[in-house]
Amino acid sequence: MKIYNKDEYRLNEPKLISKIREGAIFIYPTDTIYGIGCNAKNHEAVKKIREIKGNFMRPFSIMVPSIEWITDHCDLIQTEEEWLDKLPGPYTFILNLKYKESVADSVTNKDTIGVRIPDHWCTNIAKAAKVPIITTSANLSGGLFMTSLKTLNDKVRKEVDFMIDVGEISGRPSTIINLLDGDVIER
Repeated sequence: MKIYNKDEYRLNEPKLISKIREGAIFIYPTDTIYGIGCNAKNHEAVKKIREIKGNFMRPFSIMVPSIEWITDHCDLIQTEEEWLDKLPGPYTFILNLKYKESVADSVTNKDTIGVRIPDHWCTNIAKAAKVPIITTSANLSGGLFMTSLKTLNDKVRKEVDFMIDVGEISGRPSTIINLLDGDVIER
């Protein structure tokens, strides 16, 4: 397992994006906290993240390459579209998914999906890979969220293919806004 800083990631981006498309599991920074991710269209990679985290039931959210991805892959009504003006930002929006094949079946157990576009350079990972990326906190299910790789659980550390370390992040998990029923879940 290799740890890259931001500059090293950028130098190795083509190789790492290829690995992500093929199913690599990786830790990355966002505008809120560190996440663990993979190609959200790769069933085996998503299954591996579930095993690493010990999360076998709860749906995962995805980091998407653009607002256009959201409008192409999610059913939106006008009031939901207005919320998209908040992106990029520290929000996860719960929306109806138009096409089941937009993500692996193992991402969500519903017809809905949580979508994010972080206000951070990490969004370029999804853009470069041209696939949605699983975005879930890089901790064991039920554990504290991570703002530094120094606090990464050893079990998680041993299972990932690579990590991007930018030092301490002073954030909190994204605010989840269920646009289907108007619920706001702050963590």
